Amino acid sequence: MSSRLVGVGVGPGDPELVTVKGVNALRAAAAVVVPVMDNGERGRAEATVLHYVPAEKVVRVVFALNERSDRARREAAWDAAGDQVAQLLRTQGSVAFATIGDPNVYSTFTYLAQTIAELVPGTVVETVPGITAMQDLAARSGAVLTEGTEPLTLVPVTAGSAVLKEALAGPGTVVAYKFGRQAGEVAEALRETGRLDDAVWGSALGLPEESIRPAADLDGAPLPYLSTLIAPARRDGGRGGKL
Repeated sequence: MSSRLVGVGVGPGDPELVTVKGVNALRAAAAVVVPVMDNGERGRAEATVLHYVPAEKVVRVVFALNERSDRARREAAWDAAGDQVAQLLRTQGSVAFATIGDPNVYSTFTYLAQTIAELVPGTVVETVPGITAMQDLAARSGAVLTEGTEPLTLVPVTAGSAVLKEALAGPGTVVAYKFGRQAGEVAEALRETGRLDDAVWGSALGLPEESIRPAADLDGAPLPYLSTLIAPARRDGGRGGKL
């Protein structure tokens, strides 16, 4: 029988936002892998997973999650992680990989699935969608992501502030991920494009340390890495004006 690897989106942190399908996939797997940066760390995905499966079923796998400058180190970490998960697939048969947010949106699962396809040919790879941080922030802050014909642009600020400014100059809503270290640049981009007043920022959504604030209140100091920004589209046409 083919081994099975399932990427399960477990949402941005609030365990109540894991879907029923996601919970079922976690419980059905023989082992649940959670990504960490070192073996002594409990990440957000693991904390969420432990609401639904016993700790003895959870396996921490080290990834170079924030490594961008040293490609060799990053590749070596991915290879080692792939080897570990491949061994689990060979011995356990079914493995779920828990990822915050959605497994098809800026997720480490993408790279793992590519590696497993080479290491364990014939493995069935599936994904279970998860609630994203932008959806949760929109719900908690009251920000409307899209109306009518408005486009929605998602930008990882790790791609550079120029990419963000280009998106903000457009007509639709812009969501920015991974901008904590570049918080000052993000605030400046919002000011330059006239998008500061309606923008909202959030981090640790659904967790005790949750913070949700108007972007205008930010002072440019570094923020948590997993910060999310929503800059809503300019809307001045009244109800249904964008239809």
